[in-house]
Amino acid sequence: MEFGVWVSFFLLFLAGGLTPGPAVMLVTTSSIRYGFWAAMIPSVGICLANLVWIALAVSGATALAHAFPTLFVALKIAGIAFILFLAWRTAFGAPVDLLRREPPPRARLLATGIGLQLLNPNALVYFAVAMPGFIDASGDLVAQAVILMVTVTVCEMFGLMVYAFGADALAQRFQSAVFARWFFRIAALTMAGSALF
Repeated sequence: MEFGVWVSFFLLFLAGGLTPGPAVMLVTTSSIRYGFWAAMIPSVGICLANLVWIALAVSGATALAHAFPTLFVALKIAGIAFILFLAWRTAFGAPVDLLRREPPPRARLLATGIGLQLLNPNALVYFAVAMPGFIDASGDLVAQAVILMVTVTVCEMFGLMVYAFGADALAQRFQSAVFARWFFRIAALTMAGSALF
């Protein structure tokens, strides 16, 4: 992969990692509910799902999406439904006591991060449509896959850490049940709006 192509790829995915969407809202609400370090658990799940997307993009599976557009649409609908379910759960879940945070359900947070990103229509577009343009089919695909995986993981984790840190700081400053309830509802609306967009 040429350096100029990699820089363009890096900037695209850095912007993607810093753009609010379902993954950011999941990590943000997890950070408020459980704290910064617990919010890194769904972040790892999101990054693991990204590795699957990258492997599929590099292996040419995106050609299958173009060959079977009905399957592509079905995946989008399933992704939207999953994100809307998460948005509903976020908006109307149990109230959060910010003074005494409950222990994080680590396995559920990891599974939710993986599931959200695997079914995220935005990820489907990024990885199935945008990423193949950066892959040189005549080059070493394994080396390119490793470069893409490291780049996407660094960009994604950076963006998610920024949001998790900000949300954790916000939770410590605004320890109000009313604030938390409305924040989660606004986050859920953002998550649902992003999925529908």
